[in-house]
Amino acid sequence: MAQHHKQGARLHVSPEKDRYHLYVAHACPWAHRTLIARALKGLEDVISITVVMPIWQRTNPKDEHVGWMFADHSSSGNNVVTNSAGLGGPFPASYPSNEADPIFNARSVREIYEKVNDKDGKYTVPILFDKKLKTIVSNESSEIIQMLNSEFDEYASCAEVDLEPEDMKEAMAAVDSWIYPSLNNGVYKCGFAHTQEAYNAAIDELTAAFDRAEDILSTQRFIAGKRFTLSDIRLFVTLLRFDEVYVVYFKTNTRSVANSSVLLNYCRDIYQMDGVAETVDMHQIKEHYFCSHPDLNKFSIVPRGPDFERLLQAPHGRESFDVKRRRISKGQVSISDEDKSTLKSDVSVDSLEVV
Repeated sequence: MAQHHKQGARLHVSPEKDRYHLYVAHACPWAHRTLIARALKGLEDVISITVVMPIWQRTNPKDEHVGWMFADHSSSGNNVVTNSAGLGGPFPASYPSNEADPIFNARSVREIYEKVNDKDGKYTVPILFDKKLKTIVSNESSEIIQMLNSEFDEYASCAEVDLEPEDMKEAMAAVDSWIYPSLNNGVYKCGFAHTQEAYNAAIDELTAAFDRAEDILSTQRFIAGKRFTLSDIRLFVTLLRFDEVYVVYFKTNTRSVANSSVLLNYCRDIYQMDGVAETVDMHQIKEHYFCSHPDLNKFSIVPRGPDFERLLQAPHGRESFDVKRRRISKGQVSISDEDKSTLKSDVSVDSLEVV
């Protein structure tokens, strides 16, 4: 599920309602970025979406490629699939939130690329598609979330939300420079390491980055400063999947979000923002990872897990950082014991065991 930039992508958009379409997967963290940005900007009625199925399948009988498939609602939903090795499951070929391709009636995401003569073999999501010109605008999530933030404000119901403030771009670039290689991609370096030496290097880098994020977020509400930005979206999608998937599947078990009151409350803060929880489908997240790589999980057994999403529904208490800032601005550099307690508040998860 590695992310690839579409070379030569047309990065300019001409804002129009219902001209652009997003192809996404609930499972994919890169695609999840775009769903969150779309929700926070209030673009649900402006940019349509199609959610692909979570389990990779063979996309063409003539080769070995496996990838994202569209829902198959035939036979009244009785169709079932296995993993690409013919094992595991059987799993449904459709879910209510997953639909057939509305533009080309394609069977797979691969076919979308082939319809626009892009046959490089990097058939990834997300895709921002121009329905008028029948072309891919971009398949790079970092570009798409920037476009969603700034290019559609005349149609957005939350146009006042700015996820990339001019005065925070430098701070955002600073944190993005290590969040991507060490955390977003770091979990994959751990999970797909082919030698013990490679895994050891990857897990050391990941652990250090996890601790770095925890240290920063123990002193400020958001990762780049006092305001929520695209950098927080980039970090959140990895932390959301960390305990349920990466700790088990990618062997990132030196750390756990549930065992960090700082990072758990940070995730709660974001999860509870308007529209964000609706973008989370933990069932499809887990089904994708545990069922799409037979070389890692031959029979596609999906672990039950700790029900991490349930933990995100508890109060986060991170508004206290705003209280602290107001007091400092008035010349008071101390914070009350009550606020200190709130900053460290946490539902008791010390007994939660993540295997």
